[in-house]
Amino acid sequence: MAFYDGLFDALGLREWCDQGAGGGPMSMTQLLGQVNGKTEDPASITFPFPSLDTLHESCLQIAQTREMTAAIERMFLAAKDGLKLVLDPLTQPLSWALDSALFVFSAAPWWILVPLLVLLVWVLSRSSAVTGFVLGAFVFLGFIDHLDVAMQTLSIIFVCTGICVVLGVPIGILISKSNRLQSVVLPVLDLLQTLPSFVYLIPLIFLFSVTESKLYGIAIILYAIVPVIRLTDLGIRLVDQDLIEAADAFGMNRRQKLLGVELPLALPNIMAGVNQTIMMSLAMVVIASLVSAPGLGVLVLRGIRNLELGVGIVAGLGIVLLAIILDRTSKAALSRLNATHDTH
Repeated sequence: MAFYDGLFDALGLREWCDQGAGGGPMSMTQLLGQVNGKTEDPASITFPFPSLDTLHESCLQIAQTREMTAAIERMFLAAKDGLKLVLDPLTQPLSWALDSALFVFSAAPWWILVPLLVLLVWVLSRSSAVTGFVLGAFVFLGFIDHLDVAMQTLSIIFVCTGICVVLGVPIGILISKSNRLQSVVLPVLDLLQTLPSFVYLIPLIFLFSVTESKLYGIAIILYAIVPVIRLTDLGIRLVDQDLIEAADAFGMNRRQKLLGVELPLALPNIMAGVNQTIMMSLAMVVIASLVSAPGLGVLVLRGIRNLELGVGIVAGLGIVLLAIILDRTSKAALSRLNATHDTH
């Protein structure tokens, strides 16, 4: 006898409940028991929560939780062809960009690529300490034969971070100009920021082939774009209103105010958002190795799968070095912007 039989009997719903179809899918408790290798003893539950599965035991007309999850899956699969028809041409340039960047970073000789990257760091940071550290990190990665895979990871970061900035900054500008639009976009950003990173991969695997680079590219962009949007919005909203009024007094239109006043003053905040986007891209590119993203994440995954401790730790050290390189370079560039801003 199920716990809530008496409730449905008292409500006079027994005949209706018994008309439901039995033999449905396993309950969530049974599913979790298969995953964990153990099941909960029903006798130990004195007063079970009236969940769907518990109520289904007493009334077959009530759907089970697994039926709800199956309905979500059916809805997604029904819309899959339509979504793929729309998204495939829209996202194909992302595949081209990722594949091209991987080809360039993989095919370029180290004696050309490394000096160019070190020169880029110097131009951005103008810091001898940061530039020297970056050079030393690349030399170390080369000595341990991890330079090639590190460059693959770096190429993905460059492409995905660039797209995040190109898309995120305009979105941040738009929501900074409209409180109503901000109230709509912020819950979406909250969802993207709190959704577990592995969950991003689930619908994308159904939509795209695992061999398509846009699969992991979209996952990285969705995961990493949030900070640059938020901090662009925040930076523009923090611009002193007295300066905006002065710009209005000079007869500036909206475009002139944006380009000449708001964006320059918000640039430190925007660069801080770019820094966070870079770090989140690097974190996601490791997880994206589960769906064929090349680079250091593949070696980390190999270390986990084959219990190769040394392989996983050394690859993790390479990822740490890349994170420090990107963080120090972007922060040095931000410090230069702040110094320029203070002098003006």
